[in-house]
Amino acid sequence: MSSLFSKIIERAEEVSEEKEFDAVVIGAGIAGMEASLDLADMGYSVLLIEKEPTIGGKMFLLSKVFPTLDCASCISTPKMAAVAHHPNITLWTYSEVLKIRRDSERGYVLRVMKKPRFVDESACTGCYTCEEVCPIDVPKELDFNLRARRAAYIPFDTAVPKIAVIDIDNCILCGKCERECPVNAINFLQKPKIYTVKAKSIIIATGYNLFQAEKKEQYGFGTIPNVVTSMQMERLLSPTRPFNHVLRPMDGKEPASIGYVLCTGSKDRTVGNPICSQVCCMYSIKQAQLILGALPLADVTIYYMDIRAYGKGFEEFYNQAQAMGVRFIHGRVAKVEKGEGGSVKVKYENIDEGGKLETAEHDLLVLSVGLLPNCEITKVFNGISLSLDEFGWLLSPDPTNPVKTNLEGVFAAGCSTGPKDIPDTVVQAASAAAECAAYLKKVNIIAEER
Repeated sequence: MSSLFSKIIERAEEVSEEKEFDAVVIGAGIAGMEASLDLADMGYSVLLIEKEPTIGGKMFLLSKVFPTLDCASCISTPKMAAVAHHPNITLWTYSEVLKIRRDSERGYVLRVMKKPRFVDESACTGCYTCEEVCPIDVPKELDFNLRARRAAYIPFDTAVPKIAVIDIDNCILCGKCERECPVNAINFLQKPKIYTVKAKSIIIATGYNLFQAEKKEQYGFGTIPNVVTSMQMERLLSPTRPFNHVLRPMDGKEPASIGYVLCTGSKDRTVGNPICSQVCCMYSIKQAQLILGALPLADVTIYYMDIRAYGKGFEEFYNQAQAMGVRFIHGRVAKVEKGEGGSVKVKYENIDEGGKLETAEHDLLVLSVGLLPNCEITKVFNGISLSLDEFGWLLSPDPTNPVKTNLEGVFAAGCSTGPKDIPDTVVQAASAAAECAAYLKKVNIIAEER
């Protein structure tokens, strides 16, 4: 957070009116949306809090899902719309939880800050006028810096809510958006507001962080131009991709040879993450199949330690990729170097050839980054603390019920408890909603008996 926005945040206004809800769901990715909808359908009032300007989480950024190759946005977009229009769900985007404390009588008390968009949410129509007239280009975070966005922008076409936000740190205050807005929605005097929220229960669905590929210096991400991460490749394959085709970021060339390095940041004690991320093998195989659909003449090679095809249909999906011509090399990549003409040289140990050291060359190299815990939410609990396992994921005291936490009335869903794929995330979100509903029923019965 840079200086100008920090100074604005420091001047946040306290809102005297208190808000009360049966449940607060923190995080509006696929897990948070599923849990919120389940609780709301049961008649409970839900506050869904998301720190980004739009809901949808990381799933919306994906191209397709494995092993069915269904469109990711076709699955998540209806849920996003359902969340926005459900009468029992109050949606707060661009908001952050500052503090959570236990209240013996009313469950939990939260302090939540709604950050300023510098746009009147009730007036904005999502017409893109501010974005069209804005003269400032900055890297677009949702495309992992593969293309630019404006300082005044709407995150993407189907954002929920479809309301503009002004990146005040990159804004030059030229006033063009303010003058051209047809509904006079731009307001540079907006201040952040801090609300007090009382809730009987909390569901934590804050997801995961992606491993920062720069930490594996020997793989050259950030220094060798045509080394990209798997999420960047997801954006290149997505229907809303930045280039409308699979192209190398360096020079816009269509790659003829693409390599994948599995377990980048997973099963690796040297970077502090010794566990398997569970999804990297299958999303890499998915991407390989999609690449062959977009570039039928391309050669795709996957360097792996182990292929973990453990789920329903996963082994068949793996076999399908082999039948399509994807080459699998059992070996660990030791070093990546810059080659001629923008190519990438890969030095690896070929296990199937007795540990022989070999070198290959690719037009584009993809690092299949792993999943890391997002434990920032644990820092906002005041006077109480959530238990974490040795790797930093939320820990349940009951091994048979992973959605429960050590705090009564606080539940966890999705990748906040550990790496998992989308189906498992949705199932666990539904489980967390069911456990939360049972807890709320018990709390309400006790309250009526008093």
